[in-house]
Amino acid sequence: MNYHVPVLLNESVAGLNIREGGIYADVTFGGGGHSAEILKKLKKGKLFAFDQDSDAKANADSLNNSSLIFVESNFRHLKRQLKMHGVKQIDGLLADLGVSSHQIDSPERGFSTRFEGELDMRMDRQADKTAQEVLNKYSEENLHKIFGMYGEVRNARTLAAEVIKGRARKSFRNISDLKIILQPLAPRGKENKYFAQVFQAIRIEVNDELKALEDLLEQSAEVIKKGGRLVVISYHSLEDRLVKNFINKGKFFGEIEKDVYGNFERPFKELNRKPVEASEEEVEKNKRARSAKLRIAEKI
Repeated sequence: MNYHVPVLLNESVAGLNIREGGIYADVTFGGGGHSAEILKKLKKGKLFAFDQDSDAKANADSLNNSSLIFVESNFRHLKRQLKMHGVKQIDGLLADLGVSSHQIDSPERGFSTRFEGELDMRMDRQADKTAQEVLNKYSEENLHKIFGMYGEVRNARTLAAEVIKGRARKSFRNISDLKIILQPLAPRGKENKYFAQVFQAIRIEVNDELKALEDLLEQSAEVIKKGGRLVVISYHSLEDRLVKNFINKGKFFGEIEKDVYGNFERPFKELNRKPVEASEEEVEKNKRARSAKLRIAEKI
């Protein structure tokens, strides 16, 4: 199965500072590229590989490694799933956020504007909410908020109004139904970027991606051992901001809190002030790496 080339592979795996007998989690298994590299460095250790996409399980099976335990679940259930396997704490966690190239390149999944297919966009195909439901049932106010917040679309209010008008004529079912609405609203010469922003907004809403990331980060502070590592690759500013704030402040919004002695209260310390970005060579080989930002933190 054709999955994406792992982004910032060496940098992210090095960031985990792997001990050969340690316990680690790759919470975005996908094609298994990062996991395969982690497994090379493990001898008696364990790697818990999370993925909510059922397609990923075949990749886990193909690695045929006794140190690998595949968990078909959203990473927001990290703590509960580890507990079910008798694990309270781990030595490190790697998350490569966003949608995989495999999902984008599967027309029937509805993630890409390049293909015709149903407006689906579910990462977990057992989930109830689809892109069709968002477009056909959400209020104009909610659509405006989603397009503005999650897609950072400049004409979000106008777009929301046009979606409401469009669905009154015909329900949104396929990608082409949405593109007909988007085309006249897109800035000339920047149509593809505009389409991508709108699709990102809908996808984030369908999969509750930002709240799931918050859940993951909060649980990572509980399950990662002192001295263990948190390694996160993000692809847009909304994700990166959450990761950065949590590492620096121990919270997602507001100022860092202090204890009664004036010491900062935060679970991690950052190990790279500026996020690691892909080299020109990597971007040339793998366009997906262009927007990647890697942050590494150590549990205090």
